[in-house]
Amino acid sequence: SASAAASAIRDAAARIGAACDAVVPSMVKRGGGFRGIDARVLPIIDDDDSSHIVVAHVEVDCRDAMGANLVNTVAEAVAPTIADVVGSAVREDAPTVGLRILTNLATKRLARATARFTPGELATSATADDGEAVARGILAAYRFARADPYRACTNNKGVMNAISSVALATGQDWRAVEAAAHAYCALKAAGGSSFYAPMADWAIDADTGDLVGTLELPIAVGLVGGAVKVHPAARANVNILGVTTAADLAKVLVAAGLAQNFAALRALATDGIQRGHMRLHERSRGDQASQKASS
Repeated sequence: SASAAASAIRDAAARIGAACDAVVPSMVKRGGGFRGIDARVLPIIDDDDSSHIVVAHVEVDCRDAMGANLVNTVAEAVAPTIADVVGSAVREDAPTVGLRILTNLATKRLARATARFTPGELATSATADDGEAVARGILAAYRFARADPYRACTNNKGVMNAISSVALATGQDWRAVEAAAHAYCALKAAGGSSFYAPMADWAIDADTGDLVGTLELPIAVGLVGGAVKVHPAARANVNILGVTTAADLAKVLVAAGLAQNFAALRALATDGIQRGHMRLHERSRGDQASQKASS
């Protein structure tokens, strides 16, 4: 049965781990490699089929690499071992091995950023009451996004404006980062929101009245291999940031995303979003006019 196959895969962790590490010896030397395996049983989404599939998750520590190619190599290498394990468990000579590929939803590579703002820091005037009103306005905007996926979509697009910009500037696979971030929002939503949750969470500290924001996302980035090592602009930007590990770079990305979300929600809670947008629009038009005049 599918459940027996899943149990057999979990019980064979040592054997599967050895097969994994055998194909990534350099990663193992750097302290990475196999970290664990899990298996899930999923129903086939088909009205005419009541069968199930077993999904095996091989967890690999990629250290400071993004790891896409490495994990795909591992997936293909351990597939025969997993097939043999499952075949023995369910007494099937040749169980069908399906896809052998990474997931970009790397929930074991989470990065987190937290920010705290006092009412005085939020105030648009000299009174603390004004800052408290701004905090309540930001919280109301956040709750709106939690209740409505239409609002959450635009909220999260803004967060990714910042995150994707940093990822692109540092030579990362920004499309993978975006896909993982949005998928993670769907996982959050399954825990009690609508169908799709806002990326950042906001709350008012009951003891201090401070506004507290938190952003947690799966961020698979790397400083080893890929464009970051060969593209001069990417190398320069990494040097400017001063990061030396992939984990540090991931923290920069989520910090940028949280800062953007705070700025956007604060604008919505005070002057409205168009004031800043139109200022940028007018500046762009001025630059274009200047270019035409000098051409």
